[in-house]
Amino acid sequence: MKFQRIKYDDLSAKQQEIYNFQKIASVLADYGFNCIKLGDDWQGADFLAYHKDEEKTIKVQLKGRMTIDKKYEGKKVYMAFPIKRTRNWYLISHDALVKIVKKKAPSWLDSDSWRINGKYHAWAPSKALIEALSEYALKPA
Repeated sequence: MKFQRIKYDDLSAKQQEIYNFQKIASVLADYGFNCIKLGDDWQGADFLAYHKDEEKTIKVQLKGRMTIDKKYEGKKVYMAFPIKRTRNWYLISHDALVKIVKKKAPSWLDSDSWRINGKYHAWAPSKALIEALSEYALKPA
């Protein structure tokens, strides 16, 4: 059997979500995490991640791009997303991400998208925002 690489943009939305889960689960495995995909958004999470050495399980919302959303505020949900320019995945609590956005990209919180719709996302965040997120970068092996 001959295998061919797929094109991410050719995948359906559900296929992209499954693809992204497999990618982030692989990266998190390098950091000692085991990931369990959930069938529904349980308490705002697409999957659970628990560390081999810790008793803590984190709830993770998976996104294809950097996203903040008011529906995750105060829910102890982590956001996982790639930034193509860096070729890294990022894992950060939603509330910490909003605080960083407030300091480094305040225009996001002044936008109609945030004020009216309660969410904002970006494929290509600013260099300053990426630098502020550097400690949350998960580098693939």
